[in-house]
Amino acid sequence: MALRRIKLVIEYDGSFYHGWQIQRDLPSVQEEIEKAIFRVTGEKVSVTGSGRTDTGVHACGQVAHFDTESRIPSEKFAIVLNTVLPPSVAVLSSKEVSPDFHARFSAVKKTYKYKVLNRPMRSPIMEKRAWHVPVPLDIDKMNKAAAYFLGLHDFTAFCASGHSVTNFVRYIYESGWTYENECLVYTVTGNGFLYNMVRIMTGTMVEVGMNKRPAESIPELLEKKNRRLAGITAPPHGLYLWEVFYDEELPDGRPGTEKENWSDE
Repeated sequence: MALRRIKLVIEYDGSFYHGWQIQRDLPSVQEEIEKAIFRVTGEKVSVTGSGRTDTGVHACGQVAHFDTESRIPSEKFAIVLNTVLPPSVAVLSSKEVSPDFHARFSAVKKTYKYKVLNRPMRSPIMEKRAWHVPVPLDIDKMNKAAAYFLGLHDFTAFCASGHSVTNFVRYIYESGWTYENECLVYTVTGNGFLYNMVRIMTGTMVEVGMNKRPAESIPELLEKKNRRLAGITAPPHGLYLWEVFYDEELPDGRPGTEKENWSDE
């Protein structure tokens, strides 16, 4: 039987895993998906994700693909995989795509959200779901800072070490904070993200919200391209990979992604 390429949209609780990518002797989301496919098809496949998420980072819309000879209808894969996946991982949808579709390289933009629990007392329920910042934060100043990220910029100052990229320029379509159920939620959409980029942006804006630095410092950080001048790296458990977009979903022809290390959060 001819190979078919299946696209999956996946939700997972990252607190149970050492990130998306398979690692020796450490649990990963990719490994759980590949084990589940083997259990329902008997095939040992390689599952390719839209990008890596770090240890503790969650996903509501991770996208992956794999090739199969199985006769299972494409839309049924989500159902059957969920019967064998652990409670911390679920496939939200599955469908057959063209052989040239690639979960990583076909992506043109991605949305992340970061949740900050902003109240004096910690929350056992949100312990691994949001960053607890007990001191008051000024959301207006944080939104002013967030607006400076919009457009095309070099994000060298907001990239952690340990990367292999050579191009630090990314385009940000959406950048802003909202208040939801005692959480400040940062939403950012871009055509690509560098290693820990969203977490460093978030940590820097939280410092703005604490009045530790002015919102107007963001353009200078972008210009100087020095990671040491930017703020702290926010912890991973507040970060969510929210949605990944592909060409067929973007009829307006906005600029696409850099293919090199598309996302490495």
